Amino acid sequence: MIHPLELGVNIDHIATLRQARGTPYPDLMEAMRLVEEAGAQAITIHLREDRRHIQDKDVYDIKRLCTKRINLEIAATEEMVRIACDVVPQDICLVPEKREEVTTEGGLDVIHHFARIQDCTQRLLAGGMRVSLFIEPDLEHIRRVPDIGAPVIELHTGTYANAKGDAQLRELERIQKAAELADSLGIRVNAGHGLDYQNTVAIAQIPEMRELNIGHAMVARAIFVGIRQATVEMLALMQSARARQ
Repeated sequence: MIHPLELGVNIDHIATLRQARGTPYPDLMEAMRLVEEAGAQAITIHLREDRRHIQDKDVYDIKRLCTKRINLEIAATEEMVRIACDVVPQDICLVPEKREEVTTEGGLDVIHHFARIQDCTQRLLAGGMRVSLFIEPDLEHIRRVPDIGAPVIELHTGTYANAKGDAQLRELERIQKAAELADSLGIRVNAGHGLDYQNTVAIAQIPEMRELNIGHAMVARAIFVGIRQATVEMLALMQSARARQ
């Protein structure tokens, strides 16, 4: 079945630019407004343990002012679950996190950390949020998701994005098979990490895909055309790719 495909725009790196000098600009709320006007279905933000870009105040301001769906990415920790349960965004995505990494590297290990992830998932679900697990396109991991109780997964596309030639084609096939399995289990399939204006096309053509979360490439594009136009262009690319199915 071919599902409608939505775009979640990650605005973390607009906050990164702000935090580089500790200035009140660029205004994250203005960026969010422009992304919403351009037609994106969700605003994605990652509140990291080290607060390197998004700050606690940003999360509460976005919850207050956002007119679209909010997708809050957090680590599966007590602090972050507590904040999420206070803010109550529509969507929560549990992601792995290490202080020393430049950006999120790889997916959650839902097998070795099953109990902790299941506990966090159940608490967030009880708080009224839809929970997604950011995982590798690994069939064994996907088969454990129903036991955890998360209704959504976000497939890590970083390996695909960084690969070239045949290696990228093999990773794309791996993502396709993972999406097929998850969809057959009744799990909503999203994807993200490293997607840009070239490599997104093949991912957008996967029929089971429901949402792509894209940030860095769009913020980079926004330097030249503005965040509104960058969003319009990505939406058009996704819609064109999906129309080819």
